[in-house]
Amino acid sequence: MARNNDDMLMEDELAAAFLDDGAAAPAATEEAAAIEETLPAEDDGWSDNTDDFPGQLAVDVYETAEQLVVKARTAGISKSDLDVSISDNILTISGVLSGGEDEHTTRWHIQECYWGEFSRTIALPVQVREDENSVKAELKDGVLTITFEKEKVEAPKKIQIQ
Repeated sequence: MARNNDDMLMEDELAAAFLDDGAAAPAATEEAAAIEETLPAEDDGWSDNTDDFPGQLAVDVYETAEQLVVKARTAGISKSDLDVSISDNILTISGVLSGGEDEHTTRWHIQECYWGEFSRTIALPVQVREDENSVKAELKDGVLTITFEKEKVEAPKKIQIQ
């Protein structure tokens, strides 16, 4: 649906909507102060305890005519630190990425890499065969590729109404 100029904010109105002239209503200022008092004191964000939550693995999922393929970047993870399982068309990939800690570290300057446990559970979008002969998992060049044979699904059959 096309809009006409009457539906759009004029440039001055838009600027006014985002500029604060410092003249907030007293009730709004009091309300903001009351809310701020109930919030915990701010910290520098470095003390958050993220050990309780495992990291989540990014995946790509696609299908071909005969297969469903799941790929995940797993650079730095050895086969022995990975666990891949499937049950009722639910795929779970989990593991541990170790090596980020150095016992001689006295202070971090930048810490962007995730180290520790990770997990990803995916409801597969199509029915796949779950037997060992129909699933292939390969770890190569830091990419985990899991290939499933798709279940043969019969086309819906038309039922004549009498």
